[in-house]
Amino acid sequence: MSAQVVGFGSPLVDLCLSVDEAFLAAEVGGERGGMQLVSAETIERVLAAHGGQPAQAPGGSACNVVCGLAALGIAAAFIGCIGDDAYGQHLATALAMQGVEARLIVRRGLPTGRVLALVTPDGQRTFRTCLGAAASLSAAEVQGAELRGARFVVMEGYSTYDPQLARAIAAAARAAGAELVLDFAAHEVVRAARPLLEELLAAGLVAIAVLNEDEAAAWSGGEPLAALDMLAPQVRLCAVKRGAQGAVLAEGRQRLAIPAVPAEVVDTIGAGDAWLAGLLAGLVRGLPLAVCGELAAHAGAAAVAVAGAQVPRARWRQLAGRLDAWT
Repeated sequence: MSAQVVGFGSPLVDLCLSVDEAFLAAEVGGERGGMQLVSAETIERVLAAHGGQPAQAPGGSACNVVCGLAALGIAAAFIGCIGDDAYGQHLATALAMQGVEARLIVRRGLPTGRVLALVTPDGQRTFRTCLGAAASLSAAEVQGAELRGARFVVMEGYSTYDPQLARAIAAAARAAGAELVLDFAAHEVVRAARPLLEELLAAGLVAIAVLNEDEAAAWSGGEPLAALDMLAPQVRLCAVKRGAQGAVLAEGRQRLAIPAVPAEVVDTIGAGDAWLAGLLAGLVRGLPLAVCGELAAHAGAAAVAVAGAQVPRARWRQLAGRLDAWT
C-alpha cells in the first residue's frame, strides 16, 4: 500500500432510520446514544417493528475516516473483513469508487457487518451493531509491510474488544514509523476496555487520542474537558469534540478551542468521523494546528447537514479546495 493514512476497523453497512423517543424506549431499550452489540436478528426485529425502509450506505468509523480523507485528496487505505454477500460487494464497490485502496478479507459463511443507526428528532443517534465478518480480523492478519510510508494509522476504539488485535495494530504502526490515531468510539468502549486503553497509552503507543464529550466524561468520571489534562501528558495531541460547542485540542500544555461551524442538523451520524478526516488531512499537509481544527469543524458541519455518514462529493470538493488553498 502507498497510503499516507491507513485505517483498521469494521467495514459496515449503515442502515439509518428516523425514530421518535417513544419508539426508541419501547422497541430498542438500553441506554440512549452510544453503541451496543446485537445480533442480526435483533436488528431485523427492530426494523420490522418500525416498518420503514432504512437508508443504506457504507459505514464503520475508520472506514468513514479514510473515505473522507480520500475525498480531500489524501492517499488513504483501509483493512478489514467482509462477508461473501451483497452487502460485502456493496462495500468493496463503494470504497473503490471513493478512491480508497482496500484490503478486504472475505469470510465465507459470515455476514457482512451492519449497524442500525436510530436517529431521534434532535439529531442524536443510537447505534445497534451486528459486526458479523467485521469482527473476525485477527492479529495475525495485521501486516506491518502495508503500513510503510504511512504518516498515520487510524484505529477505531471498537478494535479494543479484541485486545490482541489492538496490540498488533499499535505495534505495527510503531514499527512502520507511523503515528497511531485512536478514536475512543463510544462511552461503552471506555468502560469495557479501559485497562487496555490505559496499557496502550502508558506504553506510548498512541500519538493522537480523539474523544467526544460522552467518551471524555466516561474517561474523567465527570467533566469532559478534564480528560484533556489526564490524556495530554501521554499523547502528542488530544481532541475532545463537543458538538455545537466546537472542540478543544490539547498539545502539551497548549489548549486550543476550535469553534463549531454553524449547520442545520439533520443527524449526527458520521460527524465525528468527518471531523477526524478533516483534522488528519490538515496534519498530513503540515498545516498549523488551528487551521487543521478549522478544516475539521467544516467537515463535521458538512456531515451533520445530511442524513447518514456520507457527505456529498460536491461538498468534499469544496473542502478539498479550501485545504489546497491553505497548503
